[in-house]
Amino acid sequence: MKLALVQEARFSDAIDTVSTLEANELVQLAAQASGRIQQLPISQGDVVKANQLLLVLDQAQIRAELADLQAQEQKAKLTWERYEFLVPQGAATAQQRDEFKAQYIAAKQAVIAQQADLAYSNLRSPLPGIVADVQVKIGDVLRAGDPFTKLIKNNTLMARVEVPSTYADRIRVGLPVALSMPGTNRLLAESRVSSVDPTVTAGNQALLVKAVFQNPQGALRNGQRLRTRLVLDSREQPAVPFAAVTQTSGQSFVWRVGSLKELEAQPGRAPLEKLRRLPAGTRFALQTPVKLGSIQDNRYPVLSGVDAGQRVITTNLLKLRHGMPVQVVD
Repeated sequence: MKLALVQEARFSDAIDTVSTLEANELVQLAAQASGRIQQLPISQGDVVKANQLLLVLDQAQIRAELADLQAQEQKAKLTWERYEFLVPQGAATAQQRDEFKAQYIAAKQAVIAQQADLAYSNLRSPLPGIVADVQVKIGDVLRAGDPFTKLIKNNTLMARVEVPSTYADRIRVGLPVALSMPGTNRLLAESRVSSVDPTVTAGNQALLVKAVFQNPQGALRNGQRLRTRLVLDSREQPAVPFAAVTQTSGQSFVWRVGSLKELEAQPGRAPLEKLRRLPAGTRFALQTPVKLGSIQDNRYPVLSGVDAGQRVITTNLLKLRHGMPVQVVD
């Protein structure tokens, strides 16, 4: 017979679900001006710095339009200045002068706007990050507002965890949260609840919980769905291995190893007179009813029945009878 020691182990009351990761810094990049792509010095997966050139649009049309607007501005300025001179001479009215001044100001603003469009033809990175899927190629025509890729910074990610509203009274900021790959127990990252939504989603009656995870090694990715464990409570309790437990008519039992004195205190149907004639120090199998919690990591928490420090049998349980003398291998 083999024995296992009843010893303290950590058990937790937890919610297992699946969460989606979101990068704290994610920018959708779109063209700010229209034009044909002349240069595209980036591709998916590139690491870029802030203000790095990402895309260059054909500037010929914009430059031609800018030159025309600048000519109109200069003409409007000369006209306004001429009327500014004529008014004191009585050769023009103040109203005429003011009208030409307004035309000059409008022409000047048109030049400024076109210069901005020209600057927008060179699109630069607003922040450092990693380039996502690039949805255009050189020669494509972009319209102002058309998105063409994303910039993602994966060093900090937020997990969106949806928890059944039945746990609402137990959810609070600071509870431990762990991420692992679906179908495995491989731990990827640990954090704590950073915020709890004050409302419950009407459709699925879920409470949105968020936790922020640092990702210095880049093992986590934006949009990734991972197994998530939200720990509501954690405690130390005496524990017995799964192999030590049997069940009969809904009652759980373990087989303790005890002395003759312990057997006499729990005789059951054991033939005590016969067993007292055995050599001193003989050990006996004692069937002991126990109350157990839910199994975790192949161990049961013991709520009552045996105490930490006692030993239980883990092999050949079906052959045991209460009070049977046993030889054990420690």
